Amino acid sequence: MATSQKLTEHYLTCVICSGVFSNPCTLVCNHTFCRKCIVNYTKTRPEAICAKSLLCPFCSKMTKVSNPDRPVEEWADDIKPIFLIQGLLDSFGPGSKDTTCCSYCKEEGETTPASVWCYVCDEAMCVRCVRVHNRMPSTRHHDVTDLSGEVKVKRRRMVMCKEHKDERVKLLCKDCGKAVCYACCAIYHRQCVSVVSLESEMQAMKAALTRATGNLSQRKGKLTQEIETKKCRLEAETFRLKEMESLINSETVKVIEQIKLKERRLLHELKEMSDKCIGQMKADIKSAEMSVQMYQQQTELIDQALQSKCDMDVYEMYEGCESGDVEAVRDVDLKERGRIASVTFRQDTEKLSTALDDLQLGEIEVLYESVPDLKSPPVLQDTTDVRVAGDKYTAVPTGVTVVVVDGADTVVVTDMYNSSVKSFYSSNNQRHHSKILLDGGPWGITKLTNDQVAVTLIYSKQIITLKVKLDLELLTTMRTSKQYLGITSLTPSTLAAGSRSPPCVDILDMAGNVLRSISPLHKGNNILQCPDFLSTTRTGDILVSDGGTKCIVCLTPEGDMMFNYTPTGDTALECPRGITSTSTGDILVTDFKLHRVIHLTDSGQFVQNLLTSKDGIQNTYGICMDERGRLRICLHKGVIQTFSCK
Repeated sequence: MATSQKLTEHYLTCVICSGVFSNPCTLVCNHTFCRKCIVNYTKTRPEAICAKSLLCPFCSKMTKVSNPDRPVEEWADDIKPIFLIQGLLDSFGPGSKDTTCCSYCKEEGETTPASVWCYVCDEAMCVRCVRVHNRMPSTRHHDVTDLSGEVKVKRRRMVMCKEHKDERVKLLCKDCGKAVCYACCAIYHRQCVSVVSLESEMQAMKAALTRATGNLSQRKGKLTQEIETKKCRLEAETFRLKEMESLINSETVKVIEQIKLKERRLLHELKEMSDKCIGQMKADIKSAEMSVQMYQQQTELIDQALQSKCDMDVYEMYEGCESGDVEAVRDVDLKERGRIASVTFRQDTEKLSTALDDLQLGEIEVLYESVPDLKSPPVLQDTTDVRVAGDKYTAVPTGVTVVVVDGADTVVVTDMYNSSVKSFYSSNNQRHHSKILLDGGPWGITKLTNDQVAVTLIYSKQIITLKVKLDLELLTTMRTSKQYLGITSLTPSTLAAGSRSPPCVDILDMAGNVLRSISPLHKGNNILQCPDFLSTTRTGDILVSDGGTKCIVCLTPEGDMMFNYTPTGDTALECPRGITSTSTGDILVTDFKLHRVIHLTDSGQFVQNLLTSKDGIQNTYGICMDERGRLRICLHKGVIQTFSCK
């Protein structure tokens, strides 16, 4: 009977519902769950739905389903449990048992009718065996029920005390908020005032759960209504966008048609004039050819007159030549008025150029990367107060990055105390800002693309992405298995994030799944304790600023350690915070307690204290350097200081 209880508690219990397996299925990672439980859990993970896979709550490994076109509720139907789990369930699991005969008498070869069923021992007993069962101190308090005739008994889940194996958990200590057995109550809770039986609290607990169900139903109803409203808005917006697209196409067709109409008019006029010009030229050629023939005939007549024996023929021809009759043949036709000299196409290039200049299709802005000059002291250019209207608490920027929106540098910061992410930019010599509220404790931030950033939410175990425009816009939400603080973008499809529990740096995909976990060791000890700030080098390695071990670590995405900066003496780190890498590979680290910015080489060698408290640096957090060579530093007093390093 003890074997059955232990098997149920340790091997046949679903960790999601805390009950004995019901229709179990074993995933590719060899973790087993109830089919209904794993399907319901998968429904809460958008990345699993997108991947058409079942997601393991233990290791976050995906199990591809055989037929993803079916409803999600049926995804686990074809996944069977492993042979061992199924065998244990068949032998010891809940279900129907023949309670006709006493189990103990049956072992002795007797067939005594059973009268009682013990839920703890999971056995049927006759009247004689029940007497023995009730006299034994270890079993006299077991939960039993009378049997009448042949019935089918469904075993109930019995929770036994982990310390006192034979004692059931039946009491509730309200002072400690723990469910205990009688022995634990006598030993550990003698001083507690409010210790009651679980059974006496069932009605209140069920009422509380019923109220919780009602509240959840109300929230579900509100969210469902909001979803329907948003779907309607989406449909209307999609239709409106299509209308605008059609309007743009229609206007474009009209403009093109007008251009083509002008083209047809020009071509018609060109053809009309060119036909007339060519006709005139052909007529001139024809007239000239006829004149040539007439001249030829006159030449022949003159030759005949010269060869004539009659002086009168010569005289008459001479008279004709002297009067000009010969030279004037058809000359009058060549002096016709309104003749076309030539046809040309003259383009007004100045007007066309002006029209094209006025047609603004867009501009190409080229941002050239600036090489920072860290040999010269950085010059303070600007101080931005991150406190904005609506802040309930003192603003403390922890993470910072810079993106370019419409040609303007936009500084984006996380403000955990006010549960928000804020952006600041200048336009027409006016300062502007945007703010988005985020529950869960926004901490780390990294730039993903030219207009997108990713932010870690510590308490809610989430990583979100935002689109940076005039107003910050939430794009996606990734649920993670750990609380991540530091974050940096490695590639367009991967992130690196730092966790304190357990201390490690994880490589994640854009759905929040862990691809690789890195926990570097030094002399058998984990180097990482608090990897709260991360950055990416120009070569794609991961820079880690760890305030727990007071070191700077450079890791490859594969997990190899490039260097570990743990100096002593004057260059020792007291409380390293923000970290960034420049375009030249130099590394800059802020130290919260020492009030300075430290300059390291790309191999982790100390160069100088770039900024100190003499430069106005006090209690520093995040740091970043943009493409223009401007250095942004978060200060605990609620400002972002901008330095020029050119």
